[in-house]
Amino acid sequence: MKIFKEEILQKHCYTELVYQRINKKLNTSFTKSEIETLICKVLTETSVDNFERKGKNFYIYNKEHNIKVTVNSNTFRIITVDRIIK
Repeated sequence: MKIFKEEILQKHCYTELVYQRINKKLNTSFTKSEIETLICKVLTETSVDNFERKGKNFYIYNKEHNIKVTVNSNTFRIITVDRIIK
């Protein structure tokens, strides 16, 4: 899984709609750069043990930030970010 983490860190990207989706799901009003900074921080700080591949997506669970990041495994596009329900 380590190779996936490194590849996701290097290749992840965003669409215009995902910025809006992330703000909506997290109930925030972050700028594009703030969202990118948050995602990079989460991807970097999250242990490889919390990276999971199911079907065509990677799911990255970060308990410190209480979020789950969904990444397409083919294009490495960020699909969405959800709050983890405790």
